[in-house]
Amino acid sequence: MLKNKNAIITGSTSGIGFGIAQALAAQGVNIMLNGFGDRAKIEAMRAELGQSFNVKVVYSSADMTRPDEIKTMVDDAIDAFGTVDILINNAGIQHVAMVDEFPIDKWDDIIAINLSSSFHTIRAALPDMKKNGWGRIINIASIHGIAASPFKSAYVAAKHGVVGLTKTVALEVAEQNITVNAICPGYVRTPLVENQIADTAKVRGISPDEVIRDVMMDRQASKKFVEINEVAAFVVFLCGDGAASITGVALPQDGGWSAL
Repeated sequence: MLKNKNAIITGSTSGIGFGIAQALAAQGVNIMLNGFGDRAKIEAMRAELGQSFNVKVVYSSADMTRPDEIKTMVDDAIDAFGTVDILINNAGIQHVAMVDEFPIDKWDDIIAINLSSSFHTIRAALPDMKKNGWGRIINIASIHGIAASPFKSAYVAAKHGVVGLTKTVALEVAEQNITVNAICPGYVRTPLVENQIADTAKVRGISPDEVIRDVMMDRQASKKFVEINEVAAFVVFLCGDGAASITGVALPQDGGWSAL
């Protein structure tokens, strides 16, 4: 069903985003990768992904803080593939600090990348989806789009905003065969989370092992990290026919966190 569909995945040169790219490519989806990193390594990833699954893979270095670059990224995907059928908003950054000590530039960057970029990508991609009468928009939010944790004011605010944006857009396009959903994972062991472990240890004055045990896994009832391939499989399901009536919802994938 997804073969020959075309997807943009922001923040997809590592972690969850690249896992999603692999899972969709395995279904025959053409992929636009996006993100920062060593250009030679990204080119190798791009080529290998395309060869492994016999799909077209292109790359955009668009900066998710720059609306003009985001618009160009979407236009480039349409030029490369003909259409954009699937949009995965995954790009994100994090900073951990008390709100009265939170650097203003960090707040601005987190809101721009974790929230505003999703508005800009959706705004740019929707006309093409409407024209084609089909679309899947999946925003990778976080359990922090549903619940809060201390020291993460910008991240929690942004992810709550992503959930609200998801619901609003879903209502606007509900009659046009376009679904819009947010996946809200608990802690997934990614480079972003690895950095967060160290930052949280410093802020709280505890060891990295204590951060994992007493902070991250405290409310994640399963007491284990969510796996990247689990999130990727959820994305594939939401893109399929079986999820055609699922729209406008924030879907926890959190090891029981939201059940507490």
